[in-house]
Amino acid sequence: MAKVQKAALSPEEKAAAKTKKWMQIKRDKWMYLLLLPGFLYFIIFKIVPMWGVLIAFKDYYAGIPFMSAPWIGFSNFTDFFGDSSFIQLLRNTLIISFMNLIFYFPLPIVLALLLNEIKVQWYKKALQTLVYVPHFVSMVVIASITFMLLKVPSMEGFSGGGLYEIIKSITGKELNALGSPTAIYWVLLIQVIWKETGWGTIIFLAALAGVDVEQYEAAIVDGANRFQQLIYITFPAILGTVVTMFILRMGSVLDTGFEQIILMQNELNRTTSETFDTYVYQVGRLQGNYGYSTAVGLFKSVISIICIQTANRLAKKAGQDGLF
Repeated sequence: MAKVQKAALSPEEKAAAKTKKWMQIKRDKWMYLLLLPGFLYFIIFKIVPMWGVLIAFKDYYAGIPFMSAPWIGFSNFTDFFGDSSFIQLLRNTLIISFMNLIFYFPLPIVLALLLNEIKVQWYKKALQTLVYVPHFVSMVVIASITFMLLKVPSMEGFSGGGLYEIIKSITGKELNALGSPTAIYWVLLIQVIWKETGWGTIIFLAALAGVDVEQYEAAIVDGANRFQQLIYITFPAILGTVVTMFILRMGSVLDTGFEQIILMQNELNRTTSETFDTYVYQVGRLQGNYGYSTAVGLFKSVISIICIQTANRLAKKAGQDGLF
């Protein structure tokens, strides 16, 4: 069936439509003014700096004009992919990222569902405040607390951390969690869970606030219990939000949190805790190899775009709206 073509607008109709559009903009000028800081932020800090990706294709070092640096094509990328540390960095990054995805990502959803079931409002608000607080604690403070809890006894006679002594008294084994190449993964995961789970519930609680109360009333009339209401009303109401957050999370699958890892990293666990984020810092900031480190960052960005596009298409095939 041939598509029906829209009739072309006359010059008078085009002028009227343009006038109407400008009238709407003038009417809502204060709303557009509120958008201005956001636009300026993205233009200044996101769009303008994008010219810097050209460094990835140049032999650039600090002290020379940017445009004077010689072009070397994809040499930085071939050097990176051919480096023996590439596979190790990819493995470490994916392990940390997928552990967060599997163990941390569902927790804000579960916590939001549990908080939503609390009917005493003052108690619910008090719990929400308590679970939000860790988000505002600096990662430096969290790293210090972790060190104090898990530190091993020193040769100077200092005792081990509280959690270290408890584990030793229960199991009879000495666990150097901060120096273990495998235990450091779980230390990083527990830090993220404690710090961000409560904060992550905000968007899901906002989605739950939009659920029509009449649906629960109708379900009660039909004899549905609290668990059935949760499964058939509450969770489907936030499923779209869950899918959207999952797509966004897949877009940052190679982002593992630079500050957290650099604070917890040491010579004993470096083989498993070194990720793309810390590697870029080591190569770019400390060694001054800006072109090489920019190539690593650009590689991360390309993979992130592929992951978010793939996740979005899979969500649409599963019957969800997706992100775009």
